[in-house]
Amino acid sequence: MSTDTVNQKVPTGTWTVDPVHSSVAFSVTHNNVATYRSQFGSYDVTLTGGDEPKLVGTVDVDSIDIDEAQLKGHLMSPEFFDTEQHPKLKFTSTRFDVADDGTVRLAGELEIKGNVREVEATGRFGEIGADLGGNPRVALSVATAVDRRDFGIEFNADLPSGGQVLEWEVAINVDLELVAQEA
Repeated sequence: MSTDTVNQKVPTGTWTVDPVHSSVAFSVTHNNVATYRSQFGSYDVTLTGGDEPKLVGTVDVDSIDIDEAQLKGHLMSPEFFDTEQHPKLKFTSTRFDVADDGTVRLAGELEIKGNVREVEATGRFGEIGADLGGNPRVALSVATAVDRRDFGIEFNADLPSGGQVLEWEVAINVDLELVAQEA
């Protein structure tokens, strides 16, 4: 199995996210023992294929999937995302490499709360072919982890038994199904 990178696996054209069949999710260790998971309901992603593929996306932070009003309000506050000043998360790729086996190495600039950092993610890229309506589709699944302090999200609290309420590292998982747009 070759690990050489080729970008012919990302077909030429513009591909936009199908939000019904996609997800942008995160997880973090909570209370030093459990994994808290959630996702965002509103996001926009475009993949431009060809010789130099590029992925660009935004996420509406207030679309976070949390049913508990007090927790959601806290996450929207300046202690976390500060959505009044920074309503969107943003990502722009600087490198998008696909190996012969479909393995992806993706790098780019992630902006959270006005802080921009270079991140790398790995995963899989696949060409699905056409959906039931005959529309060409591709898929991209990538994962990474970031230290939330790098993005100005430094809230934490000490637990009575030791440790802290939240881990600094946050896992991010993005699973996208993208539809070809007409030229």
